[in-house]
Amino acid sequence: MTVFEPRFPLEEEHEGLLQEERASSERPMQRERASSEPGTPAHRERPMQRERASSEPGTPAHRERPIEQERATSERPIEEEEIEGLDDIDPTRTDGGHEQDAWRGVAVEDVDDVTGTLAGFLRKRSRKLLGLILHPHVKSLVWAGFLIGIRTLCVLAGPLLVEVAIDSGIPPLMPGGSGDKTTIVLVVIGSVVVTIVNAAAFNLFFLVTGRVGQDILFDLRSRVFDHFQRLSLSFHERYTSGRVQSRLTSDVEAIAELLNQGFVNLVNAVLLIGGITVVLLVLDWQLALAVLVVFPVAIGLTWWFRGKAEVAYRATREAVALVIVHFTESLAGIRAVHAFRREPRNQEIFDELDDRYYRALVSSNRLGAVYGTGIMFLGRLTTVIVLLYGGERVLEGQMTVGVLAAFLLYLRRFFDPMQDLSQFYTQFQGAAAALEKLAGVLDETPAVPEPEHPVALRDPKGALSFDHVHFAYKIVEILPDLDLHIPAGQTLALVGATGAGKTTIARLMARFYDPTSGRVSLDGVDLRDLSDEDLRRAVVMVTQDNYLFSGTVADNIRFGRPDATPAQVETAARAIGAHEFITALPDGYDTDIQKRGGRLSAGQRQLVAFARAFLAQPAVLILDEATSSLDIPSERLVQSALRTLLRDRTAVIIAHRLSTVEIADRVLVLEDGCIVEDGSPADLIAADAGRYHDLHAAWVDSLV
Repeated sequence: MTVFEPRFPLEEEHEGLLQEERASSERPMQRERASSEPGTPAHRERPMQRERASSEPGTPAHRERPIEQERATSERPIEEEEIEGLDDIDPTRTDGGHEQDAWRGVAVEDVDDVTGTLAGFLRKRSRKLLGLILHPHVKSLVWAGFLIGIRTLCVLAGPLLVEVAIDSGIPPLMPGGSGDKTTIVLVVIGSVVVTIVNAAAFNLFFLVTGRVGQDILFDLRSRVFDHFQRLSLSFHERYTSGRVQSRLTSDVEAIAELLNQGFVNLVNAVLLIGGITVVLLVLDWQLALAVLVVFPVAIGLTWWFRGKAEVAYRATREAVALVIVHFTESLAGIRAVHAFRREPRNQEIFDELDDRYYRALVSSNRLGAVYGTGIMFLGRLTTVIVLLYGGERVLEGQMTVGVLAAFLLYLRRFFDPMQDLSQFYTQFQGAAAALEKLAGVLDETPAVPEPEHPVALRDPKGALSFDHVHFAYKIVEILPDLDLHIPAGQTLALVGATGAGKTTIARLMARFYDPTSGRVSLDGVDLRDLSDEDLRRAVVMVTQDNYLFSGTVADNIRFGRPDATPAQVETAARAIGAHEFITALPDGYDTDIQKRGGRLSAGQRQLVAFARAFLAQPAVLILDEATSSLDIPSERLVQSALRTLLRDRTAVIIAHRLSTVEIADRVLVLEDGCIVEDGSPADLIAADAGRYHDLHAAWVDSLV
């Protein structure tokens, strides 16, 4: 079963099956209207302020509510006092910000937002996903841990070598000394060896962790992409395309940043801080205790920064999300923007959102500056303590100059890792939230799962049956009790008002959904018992807006059969009647049709869609409003192709234009999910009264 249907970026897709039954031509207007109703609550004196009181926003941040509640909310006008109240909201606040932006038609997609705390990171599904992606690399991670341990020992050895050189290597070379250079030579050789080992260990560590990190990211991206493709249509209707893109881009990048930099800094910082603390206590425990007096202050400052950084991180992330969403929606609806001269207004809104992002970044940078300066001050303060107290102990003969020098060198290495720890926490927040979101997506199970023991369907004939099928979307009943049999090779047309259940029947045939109760079968086999491969080969659905991918005409025709030869592609195009216009293109079948088939007319795009359906050779072909967007000349061009396409296979046609219905062998008139008329087009027209008779009469009158 192959589907050719476009997905629009950042489109609010949680419509439900009743909304799916609307005329497809209304959808672009709805999206454009939704994206043209924003306001600017922070600037009450700007022009077009009165738009806010009359705007009819949706509720994109609450996609899980029942359809009736969504509709009631979307039709409620925004009160002026509500808008005025939005002006008092701090742009860096994390609460109440969604209401501030939802009314303008732009809202943060935060249905699955999680706070990047340790508790969130350690949720069961996050631990499970982390274990799955880390398990193949356990040996490499152990090797990396050994290397960073070697490197830490080398770093700790440096000041100790200086202490030995000062206390034991230099005195023999002083006037009156023995003149023995052995110690100083050994210290120099040791320093060279330590430096080489340190560089080699760190280089190997980066190579190992870099390779492991990229392997993990490759595995993670593959898992997510594969899982997204396998999830059912119902998931994609409630999970917007903007969020899908975010999972594969920003969330994976957040984890990449943690793997490539965060863990390196964390391990290095922990080992250095722990190692230096031990060495200081061994060298001179009294001076070490004097130095460690400031340690609780550093911990308190880090804890304060951690709490503030979490708030600042969330505010920055939400602010940049608003900028991206508004930018993407404005360009996606650029035709509506130009048609209604929305450029100044959109720029005004973008400037405000960009200003909010700017202020959030400034606030975050200011916070980092305070913390960094505080840690630096504590480092300088400990240096002063060491010089005063340590110098006094040297003068009293209680400590050597070499130990004092080693203390000062260790202090330089002690506070820098603390700043690395604070930076790691910021990275950790983003990665923890991203990992939880990815784990949540991978935890989703298809609403139409593949059977554990599928029934083979090697030579499908195309006979379809609905046996007492009941279907409801949440609490909305769409098909109360449908019984229907379509013999193999019959062309059936479904006719009825918007919302009658036509598209629902088609989607059940293609197994985009499973019935709530009852059975849908192909050649006597329940669709739930067929493998995806057999079902996709047997059933193909062509819609009004067939998605053409960037690439050549030939690539788009062989979309359902990537192994098709050029001769087979040309045969399919000739059969449909598309060969003539394709050969007239600059490069024929190798012509790049550009984004969404922009180089082709609507009729030509539909012919390409028919050609790839013909090439797939399905036993059942479903046409859902496949000609409704075409003008009369284009429709006539497509009509002849339809007769070729429908020959020798079962076909189900959904159409409002009765010119398309006339080629059917049988017509079903639907009303509220029930069949109210059933017969051939000629028999239904010949009847003195009836719904199809009235529809046909009205259609004939419209042609006059």
